[in-house]
Amino acid sequence: MNQLKHRFALAIAAALLGLAGCASTGGNAFFDDAATTMRVKKAIFDDPSLKVMDISVTTEKGVVDLSGTVKSKAERSRATAVATKVEGVKRVKNDLKVE
Repeated sequence: MNQLKHRFALAIAAALLGLAGCASTGGNAFFDDAATTMRVKKAIFDDPSLKVMDISVTTEKGVVDLSGTVKSKAERSRATAVATKVEGVKRVKNDLKVE
């Protein structure tokens, strides 16, 4: 089941990145933000210390908003650190709640 989720996430990421690549020459912010969102989601998913599924990611004009719940302050901080390193991220707004 987890492998299916991973493949599905990668397929969506590839599709959005492909669309964003086509749209980036026109400077379409919507596609740039969608691509950034997918890169952040993939980075969070791929980080071994962040095996959480309750993090939502949205992006507007390069500003990433993280919301949802995590199990610890360390996971909250790590999610911000991971998102900050992703290409296209200008700033991270962390609204994650610790359970």
